[in-house]
Amino acid sequence: MGLQAMLRLIYPPQCLGCDARVTSDFGLCGTCWRDTPFIAGLVCDTCGIPLQGDDIDAVVHCDDCLSIARPWAQGRAAMLYKGNARKMVLQLKHGDRLDLAKPAGAWLLRAAKPLIRSNTLIAPVPLHWFRLFRRRYNQSALLAASLGKLAQRDHCPDLLIRPRWTASQGGRDRHARFENMQDAIRVHPRRGAQVKGRNILLVDDVMTSGATLAAAADACMAAGAAEVSVVVLARVAKDD
Repeated sequence: MGLQAMLRLIYPPQCLGCDARVTSDFGLCGTCWRDTPFIAGLVCDTCGIPLQGDDIDAVVHCDDCLSIARPWAQGRAAMLYKGNARKMVLQLKHGDRLDLAKPAGAWLLRAAKPLIRSNTLIAPVPLHWFRLFRRRYNQSALLAASLGKLAQRDHCPDLLIRPRWTASQGGRDRHARFENMQDAIRVHPRRGAQVKGRNILLVDDVMTSGATLAAAADACMAAGAAEVSVVVLARVAKDD
């Protein structure tokens, strides 16, 4: 404890979003917290996007999820992909800010609580091996591991694989995104037994159209999952 106290004096905790001092590690200062668009209140039960309404316990769906057949049962998101949330997601994804995974796990847990069952198995959306080699880590796997630890549920980092290289989803319309992800994700050949009869909770950093999560959910259902749910750190709103 003496060493920890000394380290805190030398290196006081700093806000994850800026250099301001905070009272605990892995926290946000008041300003950054207010500037981070955390999702609360009534949300779409399938994708987690916030909706207008006062009954936060109501089961409702957004227009997109009413018009698109999602292969997963429920979905949630911790934040909207804009402002400070977008900044942190990009820092985690491309800026080697692996320290963000720990607090992000807590934000994911708060959003995902309605989806977690006693037999839930948590798994990340996979990266193709070449992209993983270039980036050196899978940000979704870091998020899934953090969530699994906090939720005290089984976590399988390599439940899914991505055998086929896919070009970036950026700049593609919805149809092209789904076409790009066709048959791009599969259950790992040695992990099939872990999927059968389980409730799978898929974790990703961002959901835009949902094409990547749909490919992952399809793979889990084809392997015998009882149900698939999804949670993402940030959800892209239509206006964004």
